[in-house]
Amino acid sequence: MSIPRLLKVTPREDRSLVLEYDSGERKVFDVNPYISGSWYGELGEIPYFNTVSVVSGGSGIAWPHGQDIAPHDLYELSVSC
Repeated sequence: MSIPRLLKVTPREDRSLVLEYDSGERKVFDVNPYISGSWYGELGEIPYFNTVSVVSGGSGIAWPHGQDIAPHDLYELSVSC
């Protein structure tokens, strides 16, 4: 299955992300299960969490210190909204 290109990511206060794809789909991905440990723990800080951006080319998302979530996880584990 081919994953559509990600156009926009919008962080929400509940530590989820609204994902908008070039297919017209809008999905919500819950980041809360990932927020633990030394690598992803920083995402628990709302100001830092809000710095998420779409990776060039729309293949995924990333935060400034390198944290990311696999594109197939973003697409397959999110729910339509």
